[in-house]
Amino acid sequence: MPHASSDAGSARTGRGPVLVVMGVSGSGKTTFAELIAHRLGWDFQEGDRLHPDANVAKMASGIPLSDDDREPWLDRIADWIDAHLDADRPAVITCSALKRAYRERLARPDVVFLHLTGPRELIAERLGQRTGHFMPTTLLDSQFETLEPLGAGESGLVIDAQGTPEHVVEQTIAQLGL
Repeated sequence: MPHASSDAGSARTGRGPVLVVMGVSGSGKTTFAELIAHRLGWDFQEGDRLHPDANVAKMASGIPLSDDDREPWLDRIADWIDAHLDADRPAVITCSALKRAYRERLARPDVVFLHLTGPRELIAERLGQRTGHFMPTTLLDSQFETLEPLGAGESGLVIDAQGTPEHVVEQTIAQLGL
């Protein structure tokens, strides 16, 4: 069940909005984001597709990304967000956004972070069942170690992703007032 982290949407200007679905790998970002975008009729972007090839190769080799590695990726995500806000096109994008510093680079008055959470065991199980993705299960612990939950002053919701995706999406839409 979603619960507010802080002032989700309170600083909105009426553009967009853009929802950034965040969390560790395997938390359900893509499934949730595709569902909520489809339900709302908004544009969707899988943020992993914006990673430079070098990042994908590094993660596929089991090597965690450094902050420097993430710079060009975060720039591409920020550009995508800005293009949608400038065009007044509501949208949903996935991005792990594990650290507050990363979220600060993406934060705009019309951006709302949706942090998907769940027990480590559930997320590891989901990650293990996933096929065709470059992120190995061995990097899950490093993601949890890096994760800084949404904090005071960040616009967003913390969402318990243990329910069915459809139920979680409906609850989130209601909580956001969309």
